[in-house]
Amino acid sequence: MTTMSERVSEPVTRQVSKRVSQSVFDGSPLRVVLLVDVYDGAQQQFLEAYEQLCNQVASVPGHVSDQLCQSIENPSQWLITSEWESAPPFLAWVNSEEHVRMVQPLHSCVRDTRSLRFHIVRETGGESSARSANRRLQASPRIGDGVIRHALTFTVKPGSEQTVAKILSDYASPQARVDDTTRLCRTSLFMHGNRVVRAIEVRGDLLAALRHVSRQPEVRAVEEAINPYLEHDRDLNDPESARVFFTRAALPAVHHVTSDQECPEAKRLALYYPARPGCGMRLARLLAEQDEARADDPRSPVCGSTIFQRDEIVVRLIDVRGGADADPVLTLGLADPGQAAELTTLLDGAAVGADGSALKGGDLARFLTLARMDLITDRRSAEA
Repeated sequence: MTTMSERVSEPVTRQVSKRVSQSVFDGSPLRVVLLVDVYDGAQQQFLEAYEQLCNQVASVPGHVSDQLCQSIENPSQWLITSEWESAPPFLAWVNSEEHVRMVQPLHSCVRDTRSLRFHIVRETGGESSARSANRRLQASPRIGDGVIRHALTFTVKPGSEQTVAKILSDYASPQARVDDTTRLCRTSLFMHGNRVVRAIEVRGDLLAALRHVSRQPEVRAVEEAINPYLEHDRDLNDPESARVFFTRAALPAVHHVTSDQECPEAKRLALYYPARPGCGMRLARLLAEQDEARADDPRSPVCGSTIFQRDEIVVRLIDVRGGADADPVLTLGLADPGQAAELTTLLDGAAVGADGSALKGGDLARFLTLARMDLITDRRSAEA
């Protein structure tokens, strides 16, 4: 007979697909680690700002707890750890305007920050073991491919799309080698109407790669050239303005899946799915589940898929055999009419017609045309 103590020591686990190297939809609790470098002499100011922030975060849905730690070797180095019920509520908060306002008091006393996010896979110790009995932990670790995926998105003034597209396509690629451990692998840039999406693939340290790119003269020149056309003003020479812009522009990858097929001839496409208010994460989850379910289907032309999501913005970046000529049903992953109907309930009315007409009667080819983003440039590094 199984005793209560034996049951407590066995956490609730779930298998993860070997095809999925990254996902925020595991249901596992999340540990967030924030490394903070405080200006000399600003420690008390930082502590007061943290306590104010901590009181506000305590009421955010999905938040569990926080810890604040100060280095025993360097008083300017601090560590903030927080636990969340799962990744989605944390991402919903950290990508919100509410978060931008909450952390504002910290900026005047912080020299640098680095944020790391981890799913909790195992817990040890008496109290931890008892707690993990009621939590959903992974039975096995995810096996990645060594590539970190991230995207940025912003909008330009209506009417300036062609000018911006030309600026963004006519520049010299930055040096791929960042340092001994970090390389730029690929940059894919798309537009949908006046929205720009730049997807980046990196081996090594993503933050180091982003800083490296931002310092390249050719990239700086392009960023300055598009400034007059942006819907929201920014000044990249002002650290605070740059920080706010890149915080709002961040479009995190929430799911990545690959098939078991080699596709050297695959074409890269991007599809834009504007969600109804409050439905962005649900829409991203639906697309992720469809891609995961079809990863082993030999009929699918999709070799790999990355879902990016922030608020109501959902972008699905796919590598497709046959490119735009591939079967739209299989490309969209909506072979089941019920899935198309569910997708319609989550999409903004303008994306499918107020009555969902773009998905009625299986008219997925029309929806594929509406959702498809224009490719501006897709650059691979020879060193990748």
